[in-house]
Amino acid sequence: MPKKPSKSPAGKGPRTPARKPARVAAKRPTAASKAVSKAISKAAPDLNQERIVLALETIAAHLSAQGKPAAEPESFDRADAYVWHPDGRLSAVPAVSRVELFLLKGVDRMRDILMENTERFAGGLPANNALLWGARGMGKSSLVKAAHASINADRKPADKLKLIEIHREDIETLPALMEQLRASSFRFIVFCDDLSFDGNDASYKSLKAVLEGGIEGRPENVILYATSNRRHLLAREMIENERSTAINPGEAVEEKVSLSDRFGLWLGFHRCSQDEYLAMVRGYCSHFDIKVDDEALEREALEWSTTRGSRSGRVAWQFVQELAGRLGVKLTAQ
Repeated sequence: MPKKPSKSPAGKGPRTPARKPARVAAKRPTAASKAVSKAISKAAPDLNQERIVLALETIAAHLSAQGKPAAEPESFDRADAYVWHPDGRLSAVPAVSRVELFLLKGVDRMRDILMENTERFAGGLPANNALLWGARGMGKSSLVKAAHASINADRKPADKLKLIEIHREDIETLPALMEQLRASSFRFIVFCDDLSFDGNDASYKSLKAVLEGGIEGRPENVILYATSNRRHLLAREMIENERSTAINPGEAVEEKVSLSDRFGLWLGFHRCSQDEYLAMVRGYCSHFDIKVDDEALEREALEWSTTRGSRSGRVAWQFVQELAGRLGVKLTAQ
């Protein structure tokens, strides 16, 4: 029996294969886009070259800073005092700002101890690092500079002590300074004025390693003198904070307080009495030949200290400067 032709669905014709969607023709670049692409392609090599040059200049600058030659021992013949810079330079100080040792009143005991320690060091004998701490304006830094000048007074140029000042904020570079001084034939006092640490400042660890405990240790020809208003160099709140927050408060406090223990010599400076203050004023007036009636001098000096709220060597010197300026006297030694 012959097969009937299959019927297609109503309203629909015979099935045809599905057509693939026509491809969207790629847009041809316009003249404007061609110009932009051409400009970018031309600028790219120039930009890359500029970046490479800039990077090479930066690297060269860093290498130049790191590769600066250390100061030669012969360079210390230029002066008796220098200032250390963190980039490795030592700048000579032709004239140190200081007062004569005999003008420092009320610090006789501290003066004698520091002078004896400094003389031993200058003579090549063992001596201790010294921490001069206590009341402000009582001549701590003046004593260090005066002791250095007094020791050098009668010494030959080859035997003179060199004074190197390092600023408080540059303490982290102290090991680099020690490396420069170690090779020299001279002997050095490294001096840091107003040394103290606050907050989370961890640079005191560099100082601890140099004083004692480092693998190289302090060079035999270097001694450290520091001044501070604090006996332990750290603010009380730092120590109290360690007690309240550390896992082991005792160990944390010991770690911070141990810094001052590494100075073998502690010299405490306390507020002077009225008689010591007046002796300072009279000593300055005599030295600079400021002629004034003693009764008037005493009255004005006490009034000056009252307005300043303290008695100290610094206050006495400030009063003498005021008095000399008023009388038209120049502060040059007679």
